[in-house]
Amino acid sequence: MKNQFFQTDTIVALATSRGRGAISIVRVSGSDALAIASKLTKKSTFTPRHATLSQLFDRNNEIIDEALVLYFNAPKSFTGEDIVEFQLHGGDAVAMVAIDEILNLGARVAHPGEFTKRAFLNNKLDLTKAEAIAKLIDAKSKESAKLLARQLKGELKKFVDAQRDELVRILANSEVMIDYADEDLPDELLKNLEDSLKKLSNELLKTKQLSENRDGFFSGYKVAIVGKPNVGKSSLLNSLLAYERAIVSEIEGTTRDTIEEYIVLGEHTIKIVDTAGIRESEDRIEKIGIEYSKRMIEDSDIIIALFDNSREFDKNDEEILSIIKKEKSQKPLIVVMNKTDLENRFNEALLEEEVVKISCKESVLALKNALLKILDKMHEGSEQILISKRQIDIVSRTIESINNSFAPLRRGELEIFSFYINEAIGNISSISRPYEHSQMLDEMFSNFCLGK
Repeated sequence: MKNQFFQTDTIVALATSRGRGAISIVRVSGSDALAIASKLTKKSTFTPRHATLSQLFDRNNEIIDEALVLYFNAPKSFTGEDIVEFQLHGGDAVAMVAIDEILNLGARVAHPGEFTKRAFLNNKLDLTKAEAIAKLIDAKSKESAKLLARQLKGELKKFVDAQRDELVRILANSEVMIDYADEDLPDELLKNLEDSLKKLSNELLKTKQLSENRDGFFSGYKVAIVGKPNVGKSSLLNSLLAYERAIVSEIEGTTRDTIEEYIVLGEHTIKIVDTAGIRESEDRIEKIGIEYSKRMIEDSDIIIALFDNSREFDKNDEEILSIIKKEKSQKPLIVVMNKTDLENRFNEALLEEEVVKISCKESVLALKNALLKILDKMHEGSEQILISKRQIDIVSRTIESINNSFAPLRRGELEIFSFYINEAIGNISSISRPYEHSQMLDEMFSNFCLGK
């Protein structure tokens, strides 16, 4: 695809967070960006990629602010269009006045993501980089930020290109066999095509499964605290947060809904969820909260099962034990014995699990260390990861197309086989950039003798 730098209508948006801060950046992109900057500053020229200190004036010739103005000329800009950025003094008021004046000079408010969309349309970046930018803004850990930074450098694009190129090679071989069926072709070609496809399909499946299992890598892993009433779930949440977030009471059923808060542990940001105590109850509202708790256990990435050292094992503990045994094969589990500062009445041998012992009144350091160990392990490895549901769905469809191609390949129905491989190429290519049929033709004829 050739670069085609669109000069479209001019858009404006606040590029920094709203609220009080050191600076506010207003970004303008489009064919009239430079003209608008000239009118706003009363300056006729700007040197590309140089900061110019200038006063900004409104339509009544009154000063709005004194700002740094940066001009990025097309096509050497993020969007591929002329871009002007105004670095104003922080605060919403000044930025909103500047935006209002820019709108008055002919720009319009940008749609969400429109700057990045224009960068994609102008071939300044592909979809893998665009999605990495969006994810990087909300990255919840140092490791996820590093991975996204690698994808901004094109790591995922290289992976996608390699899979697509292999599929194009396979398709080219199939097309040659169709078009030159009367000529002698190697007998092992069909077997080689199938072996190549199996290897490719397995690699895609591994990447898909790894990505699905590490969904919390970017958004922050969800950690559910579960247990029967009055084992100290809310106290544990408060201890982890280091402030009184949840109401603590000796009355059973005090927590009737889930409470969710983010905390930073080591280099990881995680979402801690305090759930309603699970027990048999006739209270309609409490029963709803208990159902929420059970769903939260299913949705969580890590489970903290909390038991009370000062109380005997009962049927409610048995219910908790039954629930976590079903989930332990799917996700990490930490079994915690709380209230170890009190007399022991709980037979922990009944749990049949390694137990972390704490007292929320004294220290939860042992639990933090156990949780940190799990989080570090979940972040291990440098395998390729898909970063969005869109990418995972595309890989699923690619695998399905490849799997559908095996039967016609074995039957020698190469036209149908080629159809499915074409479908797979179109799918995998849509992760980063559209597939062009000319690529297959180039591959198809590249190995022919000169003059053939």
